[in-house]
Amino acid sequence: MLVLGRRPEEYIVINDNIIVKVIKSEDGHLRLGIEAPREVSIVRGEIYEKQQQLK
Repeated sequence: MLVLGRRPEEYIVINDNIIVKVIKSEDGHLRLGIEAPREVSIVRGEIYEKQQQLK
């Protein structure tokens, strides 16, 4: 796992086509913006875990 520190408006790029940007960070809360091609599935962790349990 890669762990990075980013400030609001900073971002990372994954595989040249996915951008994860820090939108807001305050009081322990973080807001991320994610730009990715439509064919890339983006699911919150708790939803992903429930989906895996149903398989």
